[in-house]
Amino acid sequence: MHERERERERERGEREREREKRETHTQSETEREKEREMREERERERAREREETETRETERQRDREREREIREREINERERERERVRERRKMNIYTEEREDSYREEDREKIREEEDRNIEYIEEIETIFR
Repeated sequence: MHERERERERERGEREREREKRETHTQSETEREKEREMREERERERAREREETETRETERQRDREREREIREREINERERERERVRERRKMNIYTEEREDSYREEDREKIREEEDRNIEYIEEIETIFR
């Protein structure tokens, strides 16, 4: 009888050890699964952070590009305005020179006319003498 009890005890012990092994194995599987899920979550979080960083960098790059374009437009507009001012000055100078030229031509014509008149008067005086 003792032998049967010892046999039962031994079998019960073996079953208990098997159950513990299964539980340990199940716990290990559960722990590994949790660790895997946590790793995946950390990887997803890092991927999100990388994407957000890339998005912010892209936005900063676009902002810098827009600012550069605005500065270029402003510089170009100022240069065009300077060119317009230079052209107006040239036109003013040209106009003044032309006006001066016309005045000189007018004076020349007036002198020629006066000279002709003087000659005409002298001819008339000569005729009447």
